[in-house]
This record gives sequence, C-alpha cells and structure tokens, in this order.
Amino acid sequence: MTVIVRDFRPEDAAALAQVRRQALPVLVSTAESVLHDVTHMHPDAHYGLLVAEEDGEAIGTADAGLAHDSPVPGQGYLNVYVHPERVHRGAGALLARTAEERLAALGATALFCWVLDTPADRAFAERRGYRASRSSCFLSLDLVHGTLPPLAAPPADVELRAAAAFADDPRPLFALDAETTADEPGDIDAELDDYEQWLRNTWHHPLLDHELTTVAVVDGTPAAFTAARTDGRGRYFTAMTGTARAFRGRGLAKLAKNASLHRARAAGCTEAFTGNDASNGPMLAVNKWLGYQVCATEVRYVRELG
Repeated sequence: MTVIVRDFRPEDAAALAQVRRQALPVLVSTAESVLHDVTHMHPDAHYGLLVAEEDGEAIGTADAGLAHDSPVPGQGYLNVYVHPERVHRGAGALLARTAEERLAALGATALFCWVLDTPADRAFAERRGYRASRSSCFLSLDLVHGTLPPLAAPPADVELRAAAAFADDPRPLFALDAETTADEPGDIDAELDDYEQWLRNTWHHPLLDHELTTVAVVDGTPAAFTAARTDGRGRYFTAMTGTARAFRGRGLAKLAKNASLHRARAAGCTEAFTGNDASNGPMLAVNKWLGYQVCATEVRYVRELG
C-alpha cells in the first residue's frame, strides 16, 4: 500500500477534521472550520492544507503558511497530524517534507512547528533538523462531573456581556484582541491591524461561539475577554483569554472565563479544553483555580533555512 500526499479538496474537509481530532483529541475541529480556514486566510499567508492518502483514504494532514501578521518576515509554520492508527507508514515524513519545500519556495527563512512532548514525536522533529524552543500544555476540564468555582457578582463598575451583544459593532473587541495578542508569549510576534481580515478569520469563524464568548466591560469599555470555540459535539475550547493593559491585576479575565464556563455547562457542553504557554504563569494560575488539569504537553520546534 502506497502513501501519497496531495493538495486539499473541499470534499476532504470532514475526513481531515476527524484526523485532527484523533491525532490530538483536545482540538475542536469540524468540516466547516476546515473549509473556512482554507478559504478565508489572508492571501499573504499562503495558507494551504496537504492530505496524506492511502488507498483513497485520508490518513494524515498538514497545514502550512507564512506568519503574515508578524513584523519579522520569512517566518513559516507547519503542523502535521497523522491518524494514530495509521502511523509508521511514512505519511508524517512525506507531509513534512512537502510542506517544508513549499514554504522554502515562498521565501521562508525559519520554520516553526508544534510537536507533542513524547520521545517519538520529538525524535521526528529532531531528525528533520529542528531544535526545541519553548513548551506549552493543554488542559482539560470535565464540565459534567467537575466542580467550577461559584459565580461571583462582578464589581459595581463591571458588567459581563456575551460577544453577541457587540454584533452591531465588534470593533471594540477587535481592539481588545489586538492589544492582548501583542502581549501573548510565543516565538512569533503578531500584530493585528487589519479589521476586515479579523472579521473574516475570527469574528465570523464557524467555531466562535458568540453567546459563550464573554467580555468584561468596565464603565462601558471592553477590558477583558475569553473567546470560546464550540463544535456542536459538547466540546468547548478557549481560543484566547486576555485583559487590556490598563485593567490588569483586577481578576477580570478570571471573572469572564468562569462565567463563560458556567454558561457553557448550562448550554450542554461536557468537556472544556484550553492551552497555555509554559511561561504564562498568571493564566496557568487562573486555569488551575478553575479546575483545569494538564492533559498533554507540546514543544515548539524551529528550523532555520538557508
């Protein structure tokens, strides 16, 4: 049986979402979200999906692109997912090589990828010339049997609103997202400065739950938020949590995230997931307070080209 790698076709979307969920169970992915990402990424990202196929069946995938929103040019990224029951067939290596060649042809000078923190996965990256950079963890929370902290009444000047309340004008949330994203720890700095692209990629993303995404508003100003993604399967994933610089130290992110989780449980979500950079002590403390437990760790790897 021969494994081949080819470009994505729209009819692959459901199969690739399933591969991603099997390869990394914390991921929230649907056919709609896969299609949305392929069709709505900024053209300068040159984002693309590859499919590893064996006897007509999709067994792996890789996404790759350029960090177009970074102030540093030439930074490429790729992430490889192979169905756990179809490993050791060469699909991962073929996907990685094809993605690397395409990114190099686009002028990438550095390649970044996330790798599960297991001996086999780390060895896979290191054989390809990547070196370890930083680490992060995935955390999970059982919304059925777990215990959330009780809801606390917000301070008198604070109001908790669903993102849906900003449907007529989400620009204040864009500004809040841009400020907090700029301060997020990571290897690739990002500058969100394109409102129309943010609307396409973030606000209108099919996974973003406008009712569960929660914003802490102080005297009319959005000050902190937690962005919730859901897949209609009972799974909830925190895509981002942040507080504007002028409002930090007041526990607003904790307030927003706890409220969102309580509403998620009431809406029928059964599992909550989130991710944390290992250096982000304040957010790790918030998630520990909420009852999250580490369920997997990842390592960021980088390979310099040229």
